[in-house]
Amino acid sequence: MGRGLKLRRIPLTAWIFIGMVAGVLLGVFAPSFARGLGPVSMVFLRLIKCILAPLIFGTLVYGIAGAGDLKQMGRIGLKAIVYFEVITTVALFIGLAAVNLLRPGAGQTLKTGASVQALPAQTLDGVLEHIVPTSVIDAMARGDVLQIVVFSFLFGAACLTVGAKAKPVVAFCGSLAEVMFRFTNYVMWLAPLGAGAALAVTIGTNGLGVLFGLGKLLATLYIALIFSIVIIFGSVIVLFRIPFARFIAAVRGPTLIAFSTASSEAALPLAIENMEAFGVPPHIVGFVLPTGYSFNLFGTTLYLSVASVFVAQAAGVTLTWGQQLLMMLTLMLSSKGVAGIPRSAIVVLSGALVTFHLPMEGIAVLLGVDALMDMGRTAVNVMGNCLACAVVARSEATSN
Repeated sequence: MGRGLKLRRIPLTAWIFIGMVAGVLLGVFAPSFARGLGPVSMVFLRLIKCILAPLIFGTLVYGIAGAGDLKQMGRIGLKAIVYFEVITTVALFIGLAAVNLLRPGAGQTLKTGASVQALPAQTLDGVLEHIVPTSVIDAMARGDVLQIVVFSFLFGAACLTVGAKAKPVVAFCGSLAEVMFRFTNYVMWLAPLGAGAALAVTIGTNGLGVLFGLGKLLATLYIALIFSIVIIFGSVIVLFRIPFARFIAAVRGPTLIAFSTASSEAALPLAIENMEAFGVPPHIVGFVLPTGYSFNLFGTTLYLSVASVFVAQAAGVTLTWGQQLLMMLTLMLSSKGVAGIPRSAIVVLSGALVTFHLPMEGIAVLLGVDALMDMGRTAVNVMGNCLACAVVARSEATSN
């Protein structure tokens, strides 16, 4: 009985960490068994994905119609977009500085046989067109977070303007959000198994050998990501006077899930719940956090700047600073709205390589360690989006 109580007292974050350690050990010492754990991680991810649409819809509609107003939501949206663009621009320059200082591509030889389909460069018209769903059912079925947010925002605004007649709908959305939070709590108890299985599959498939072959590239990326967390995110926390200890406690769980599964979607339900518990109003969480999945990809943006220049260095191509900045602007535009595509960063990167006449063989090199790089950039994406929620909430509290 005493041991059972002690096991229950271990927090979920600790269980997730234990699962990750177990996954690494299985991947190293029992790789064939580890590779067979793919279905376990997929079941967890599928359960998470089925939560996203109703959770976002219920939270955002209830937040706007029940507690917000259109003028306030417009102000929140403007603050969020400005913050997103500033912070992702900072990510670009950090990535460029790291890859130019450490030069991980120097001395690399590109292999042939890359077979990744390039993504055509997107125009502004294409990005805007993608934002608006043709069918909300289709958007929910595909898990297109940005389109679900747009529909939910407009639906909530309509409920707000209708007034008393919309009260039953708003009440339903509030109940839906509460039910989905409880649903999330149940699914999260599978997180240690899902996270451990995902990590076991990654290590068991790729092995630890890839860490040595492209160790300098991995080191460059993770040094840049750690620098960003400590210096950039730390500065934002100090500037906006966000409670450091409480914020770290709130983002620890979602960040671990994102790191172990390399899936931002897997971390979203817990991130929404934790940020509301942290004190961010539901209408801010419901709008800023999902929207950031398409516009505030700090880790992905940093990775793209490192990876693109790495390919040029490995191919022996010298890029001027002007050419590098033009490539970064292209990558920023191309990455908007493609967060739902599996391995979207590598697909976006392949389109940029074609556009700037860099060898596609670089993709083959990157694919060897992409899973390990994806873990880091996804974790930073989730942490950055949680920080964006706190920043917007803090600015709203200051201005009101």
